[in-house]
Amino acid sequence: MRHKNVHKKFGREAQHRMAMLRNQVLSLLEHERIETTDIKAKEVRKMAEKVITLAKRGDLHARRIAYKTVPNRTIIAKLFGPIAERFRTRPGGYTRVLKLGQRHGDAAPISILELLAGDGSEAAAPAADEPKATKKAKAPKAEAAPKADKPAKAKKSK
Repeated sequence: MRHKNVHKKFGREAQHRMAMLRNQVLSLLEHERIETTDIKAKEVRKMAEKVITLAKRGDLHARRIAYKTVPNRTIIAKLFGPIAERFRTRPGGYTRVLKLGQRHGDAAPISILELLAGDGSEAAAPAADEPKATKKAKAPKAEAAPKADKPAKAKKSK
């Protein structure tokens, strides 16, 4: 029985599974957005949020623990620098999973895993929100003048 085993196995051995998840966390922190299957995105999200919480602590011990998951000095510098500052006031929930649909080859459900903006807004990449911003930037419609042609109907009293 799998009591208290919360991680998915993905049909891989432990070393292969951990290497795959570490690589995806590294890619997420480097590019701030990755496209993967739903289940992998949810597992990567767990690891990424723990590493970002360590980065918010910012001490040497947290850096060494994070280096076990993300063994890349440039990504660790980015993680403990701008990414940690971005989420300094946020208590958790640094990532979001957006479902895309199904992959053509094997019909696997595909999602985008991305880091949030961190400043209270929900947009991680400005390119994704540009169409919405252009719609809002259009000139406002002229407000209709109140109709003075028709007099108000009087209520009948009994």
